[in-house]
Amino acid sequence: MGGLLVVLIIIGAVVIFAIGIYNNLITLRNRADNAWAQVDVQLRRRYDLIPNLVETVKGYAKHEKETFQMVTEARSKAINAQTVKEQGEAENMLSGALKSLFAVVESYPDLKANQNFLMLQEELAGTEGKIAYARQFYNDTVMKFNTKQQVFPASVIASMFHFSEKEYFEIEEPEAKEPVKVEF
Repeated sequence: MGGLLVVLIIIGAVVIFAIGIYNNLITLRNRADNAWAQVDVQLRRRYDLIPNLVETVKGYAKHEKETFQMVTEARSKAINAQTVKEQGEAENMLSGALKSLFAVVESYPDLKANQNFLMLQEELAGTEGKIAYARQFYNDTVMKFNTKQQVFPASVIASMFHFSEKEYFEIEEPEAKEPVKVEF
């Protein structure tokens, strides 16, 4: 009788421990999904600002149709991205297109002084900062979720319930990878 009680206590402890691990995995997965939703909110805000920015620039730089088309296409690809990897690739393309748009702006001093343009540029810059923060938070949450699935004994529970790793949201930042140029 006493041995049976010990076995039941051990089984109960193992079951409670497994439930705790499972619940922790669910919590981390939900946090990662929520963090992605926050990234998505900031990306949508960015996408909403871009048409206004393009229209403002168009008023000054009517002959820059190729640049406007490139921004529009990149924005469309970013909006329609389905996976985290596709989103990262689309964001790289959109960032490049926006750099081209701002390069065009440099040729138009009146545009650089336009209050509407300055306001949109400032709002876009603020949104870029929020995207960077949301991306960092998402990637940190994904790292915790993925790590939890890889360590024992959680890895056993994760594989039993078919948890899968989440992708990191990576955006290329070419200037960060290039060597710093020092000129005297």
